[in-house]
Amino acid sequence: MKKKHGLKYQLYEHSMSLASVAIVTLWIVAYIWSDPSTHWGSFFGNAIADWSGVLVTVIATKYFYELGSAESRQPPKEALGRIRGLLLRHSLSIFLIITGIGWVILFVHLNPQAKWGQVVGNIVSEWTQIFGMVILTKRLVERHSKESHHQ
Repeated sequence: MKKKHGLKYQLYEHSMSLASVAIVTLWIVAYIWSDPSTHWGSFFGNAIADWSGVLVTVIATKYFYELGSAESRQPPKEALGRIRGLLLRHSLSIFLIITGIGWVILFVHLNPQAKWGQVVGNIVSEWTQIFGMVILTKRLVERHSKESHHQ
């Protein structure tokens, strides 16, 4: 059994988050030094958006809740005030909406044809996809999918 408080155990416990951060960082550094009009540059830009989606999925589903969604943890059943309980039960959607609005605002202020404008546009698309998946998993099912469940 691993020691629960040692550095090695903590790294293990957060290894998916750390690996996702490292991969997004790698793509950002590669994109900074690349020409977006080349195949590799275009790939790095798309990879930033795609792996940002992976990163937010890993981290946001670790800390936030969405009642009824297989994509998130289920909120605790403890008694909370009405507003606080509502905010907690839907904190994943709220987080995605607020940060998504931030990405849209940034995108509106960038040239969509510019190097970073394309990346931010792809991130906006990724955020809507993640939010859509959270909403879809609340009510819809897919046979033989571990994310689908019958309530």
